[in-house]
Amino acid sequence: MARPLRLEFPGALYHVTSRGDRREPIYEGDADRHAFLRTLDEVCDTYNWVCHAYCLMGNHYHLVIETPEGNLSKGMRQLNGVYTQTFNRLHCRVGHVFQGRYKAILVEKEGYLLELARYVVLNPVRAGIVKTPLEWLWSSYRATLGYPASLDALRTDWLLSTFAGRRAEAVERYRAFVAAGVNQTSPWESLRNQVYLGSEAFVSEMQEHVAGDEVLSEVPSRQRRAPAKPLGYFAQAAGSRDEAISLAYASGGYSMQSIGDFFGLHYSRVSRIIRKAKDKT
Repeated sequence: MARPLRLEFPGALYHVTSRGDRREPIYEGDADRHAFLRTLDEVCDTYNWVCHAYCLMGNHYHLVIETPEGNLSKGMRQLNGVYTQTFNRLHCRVGHVFQGRYKAILVEKEGYLLELARYVVLNPVRAGIVKTPLEWLWSSYRATLGYPASLDALRTDWLLSTFAGRRAEAVERYRAFVAAGVNQTSPWESLRNQVYLGSEAFVSEMQEHVAGDEVLSEVPSRQRRAPAKPLGYFAQAAGSRDEAISLAYASGGYSMQSIGDFFGLHYSRVSRIIRKAKDKT
């Protein structure tokens, strides 16, 4: 069987899932779940991922991840690899925790993210583990309602903003939206070519970037910008180092790694600076 397509580009949105080897549990208790979420936080910080929704089940997990830098495969190697090491160390084991490669579906954000996020948090309800998603501590549902978040990298603003401008009203509409989805059909009925969840126009646009089974990392033509100014320009024009870093990244011409190399900073430090600047806007 051919390996699944890996289409990567800045701003791509994915539904990602990975299952236990031989369908065995990947978490044996809450300590393992906490360890997984800590690892996911580290990966999101390092690779500048945005997590819109997640759910940890018994022998698999679901993530809805947006990749501003088109680096899903790199982050997934770290996520599953580091968690496997942690799990084996905690339980004095060796060998695989996950079954083969993860599965990633490329998702059209407009029109499909809401339905997908609802599907993800309803997994434990459909599995008969709990009666309501509020009872399940290991998904993004509770944090989206305003309960303390177990995952620092979770971002709920975009999701809630689609329901209302005021947070309280948006939360109530989100709650009703999820409740109404219990008996809805699965979003996978709209899956196209086994790798796309989106409209025909979206699929056509994505396929323009596919050349055989090649993994693409370049920015799609519609996202290309004029050549960015040299990094030295931002360093001189900005009022501070952190402002220069934010401006350089916003130009679209530099990755976090290249910016970090120029300013003598680790990739993760650059990520935190950029995220802090975004939180202020």
